[in-house]
Amino acid sequence: MKNFIEELEWRGMIHTIMPGAKEQLEKEMTTAYLGIDPTADSLHIGHLVGVMILKHFQMCGHRPLALVGGATGMIGDPSGKSQERNLLDEPTLRHNQEAIKRQLSKLLDFDSDAPNAARLVNNYDWMKEFSFLEFIRDIGKCITVNYMMAKDSVKKRFNGEGDGMSFTEF
Repeated sequence: MKNFIEELEWRGMIHTIMPGAKEQLEKEMTTAYLGIDPTADSLHIGHLVGVMILKHFQMCGHRPLALVGGATGMIGDPSGKSQERNLLDEPTLRHNQEAIKRQLSKLLDFDSDAPNAARLVNNYDWMKEFSFLEFIRDIGKCITVNYMMAKDSVKKRFNGEGDGMSFTEF
């Protein structure tokens, strides 16, 4: 079995590493994820490096997760955007999720019985049951407005880049 860190170093795909990560990866099978925006039904060039790293991760005996950001896709995300993006309905979200999985299946093993078989998960599946009041009470209290305002993507939108920012995106 290949050593994941050594493989990435050999390929020039690693710059820094979190303390303890190498030891963890050598000790046991570990899970890592790549977040994927389901706004479209196709991966794009921006996904290439992340997907390649997941492929190497799996080839080295670890479990890759493809995390589809369905909840984010249904409400929007200001990160790196100058305008609010189109909001997805659930049928479009599911269509895009399945199309993305078909593409990823050409590189990642989702179907075997191997302990490190890839999994595709969608954060919409665990977020859809939250009511607005539950979210504000249980999650919203943990995130300050100061924290949100310090993000470059939020600052740019508030300072006139694009169409501003809706409450949904904020």
